[in-house]
Amino acid sequence: MARTRNLRPSVVTDEKLQQDEGDPEGDGDEEERNEVKDGGGGGTTAFRSRLERFQYDSSTASRDATSPPYRITRKRPLVDNDDDAKSTTSPSPPKKRRQPSRYAPPSTYAHLPKLLDILEPNLICMFVGTNPGIRTATAGHAYAHPSNLFWKLLHSSGCTDARLLPENDVDLPRWYAMGNTNIVERPSKDAAELSKAEMAAGTPILEEKVRRYRPEAVCIVGKGIWGAVWRSRYKREMKKDDFHWGWQEDKERMGKEDGSAWEGARVYVTSSTSGLSASLRPAEKEAIWKPFGEWVKGRRKERFGTEGRLLEGMVKMEAVGAGENENEGNT
Repeated sequence: MARTRNLRPSVVTDEKLQQDEGDPEGDGDEEERNEVKDGGGGGTTAFRSRLERFQYDSSTASRDATSPPYRITRKRPLVDNDDDAKSTTSPSPPKKRRQPSRYAPPSTYAHLPKLLDILEPNLICMFVGTNPGIRTATAGHAYAHPSNLFWKLLHSSGCTDARLLPENDVDLPRWYAMGNTNIVERPSKDAAELSKAEMAAGTPILEEKVRRYRPEAVCIVGKGIWGAVWRSRYKREMKKDDFHWGWQEDKERMGKEDGSAWEGARVYVTSSTSGLSASLRPAEKEAIWKPFGEWVKGRRKERFGTEGRLLEGMVKMEAVGAGENENEGNT
């Protein structure tokens, strides 16, 4: 009888495999082997324990169901239309326009004091303004309103070597050989409150002051003042071609007198320094004033040896010396 071949596969245990091939990592698989030894079902138990982490939890589902849904917030779109943008902003209140002044009679400001002239003989220049403003008349000093550019332009042009205050107007003759007066004596809010008749009446008075004090030059501070002098001389309005800033022709000298050896004072016309005068930009006003300031500095250097502030008593000493020389010439 033939023997049957045993077809049952042989069981190879882990111990035998380890003995035959060896474990390259030592006991790296010992945990899994122990699970098999503990009853054969240990591997399945471990696998199920891992699956429990991914099982469906009804309590979690109910809690998620009660939570509010995810909300999407959207930004407001940018306004592309300029008309829409303007409609959202409130309009700004309209600016108040300054009402133009009209003629005001002298009685309107009769309660204000008059501004005294600051003049001495033989000055380098005499400044001529229109008339004192309310602030100037109240303060008692020339060009006292904070918006007036007179003292600033006096410094930037070189007429003075320091920025003076209105209170220093009385020091102009002895410090810088300069003086100040006006074509109209009475105060007002602005020049528009004066009449042409008042300006015309002030012209011969101004000429007489120039003849009396004999400055080298008369600086007219404002085109309107020179227009009044022009009307008085030529009996007509000054045309556009008749006017120019700066030094005027030699025939326009002021204070000339028939039979006198004195030729009169040269005339230089500058821009108005009033804060209400906005026809020229500040840079344009400085350009008009600058040549006159350079001339004043040059004359101070020639007469007193300095371009800036004079030493105390220099103007009076020169006047006394000039008087002695004149007496010697007459004898």
